[in-house]
Amino acid sequence: METYLVHPDKIQEKALKAFLKALEVPYEIRKENSLPAHVLSGIKKGQEDIKAGKSFSLEEFKKKISNL
Repeated sequence: METYLVHPDKIQEKALKAFLKALEVPYEIRKENSLPAHVLSGIKKGQEDIKAGKSFSLEEFKKKISNL
């Protein structure tokens, strides 16, 4: 399945919706700055991990990676 990002004006949007409905193509409308649900849940989990102390600094990461 392919994903297409289009940026229609109001007149084009009305025609595009009619076209997609006529062809029975499923579609979704997103606000310009909205993120997909899986991205938002990942951000939330990361924030929870930080609050729970499950994080380390970049310097700590560099030390750990250099020991490998």
